[in-house]
Amino acid sequence: MMYMNIEIGNEDVSLLQMSDSFFPTGLYATSSGLEELSQVKKLKSKDIFHYISTYLKQVVGPSDCAALGNAYESCMKKDLTALLNVDESLYSMRLIEETRSASVRSGNQLLKCVSTFIKDKKMLKDYQNAISTGNATGIYPVSFGVACWSLGIQKNKAGLMLLYGFTVSIIGAALRLGIIQHFDGQKIIHELRPVILKSVLENIDRAISNIWQFAPGLDILQMKHEAMSSKMFIT
Repeated sequence: MMYMNIEIGNEDVSLLQMSDSFFPTGLYATSSGLEELSQVKKLKSKDIFHYISTYLKQVVGPSDCAALGNAYESCMKKDLTALLNVDESLYSMRLIEETRSASVRSGNQLLKCVSTFIKDKKMLKDYQNAISTGNATGIYPVSFGVACWSLGIQKNKAGLMLLYGFTVSIIGAALRLGIIQHFDGQKIIHELRPVILKSVLENIDRAISNIWQFAPGLDILQMKHEAMSSKMFIT
């Protein structure tokens, strides 16, 4: 039997592991305000596409993806001070307590899990120590960048994984809210491919001084979700 000579390595398996919704970060419990919106408007598949697309272009790309890229570069340079600056910068941009806390919990859970099988990466240990002493928060995109660097996953691929993971979390929320069906969800992911790719390429090398986010309508949804007395999702 003939086999193609395809170069694959441990980092490729790590990529699959980290991008799998089975990985215990708690993202399955987030809707990023979609739950609140579904209470006031009858949503369709096209609405979910535009909802995710707006998030990717206005929030996740220019802030989360950029922070991931800077965290990754800080790890490569063994610069803990720069890494802590990325952590502080992104945390200060999270205006809604509910989403801020959820991101910190997910980031800390991610690091806790990765550190059980990665023992030889000093930057990973130093970042966790900074979190334990209150000098860092462990907010998710930064923790994700540190984890991907520790596992040898390429920076651009880490960016793709982050945006893909966010997309899947919203699709999963839409499914559980009864807005779309599974085939609809896969179609949306397929159609979002150019948006995801463009967001990564435009933002993964963005300087930490230039990260931004602007989606006031989405922020208002998050605020209203925070005040809901009964809810299925934590955001």
